Amino acid sequence: MKIIEKKGKTVDEAVEAAAKELGINREDIKPGDIEVVSEGKRGILGLGTEDAVVRVSFEESPLAKGEKYVKSIVEKMGIKAEYEGSFEDETVKVVINGDPDEVGLLIGRRGETLDAIQYLTSLVVNKEEEDYLRVTVDTENYRKKREETLIKLAKRMASLAIKTRKNINLDPMNPNERRIIHSTLQNYKNVTTYSSGQEPNRYVVITTNKK
Repeated sequence: MKIIEKKGKTVDEAVEAAAKELGINREDIKPGDIEVVSEGKRGILGLGTEDAVVRVSFEESPLAKGEKYVKSIVEKMGIKAEYEGSFEDETVKVVINGDPDEVGLLIGRRGETLDAIQYLTSLVVNKEEEDYLRVTVDTENYRKKREETLIKLAKRMASLAIKTRKNINLDPMNPNERRIIHSTLQNYKNVTTYSSGQEPNRYVVITTNKK
């Protein structure tokens, strides 16, 4: 909940000033969220004039906070884009759409840039929330493509572990990507997985149970 106090020549001007500072449209402020501290006073020949003062309370939805923050980062990177947001099953999802060559820069090496944006957005979204909300930031359908790639990798490396009867160490991955590997192989016959190493170089080890 944000509460700010603004002045203006009139109550409407003060409310407009509050909306501008909050980064929202005037229409987003409901009448019940406005407290008129002073309606101001018109003086004679400009003497004794007092500004109107309002106190505005505004609570952004988790989705609005997420979209606003992602947009601010993308704009600072000089990338033109459009945004699709959704909130379902306690998950805030923001999809960035635009020219593939431009928004592709948001992905970075192995998705590192996109993961960083997602992590920072999660901090912003959950700052004042009582219950933790999951946040997903995506572009060019990268998350789904990456998941499909990891599933194929997991199965291929599991087969190699069984064939060679040796442990297979995968490249370092972030927690979400490691989770995909573990989930894919949790019921895979004759292999088990575990994570090893320290962040940010933590990796998955695939080991065979076959004797």
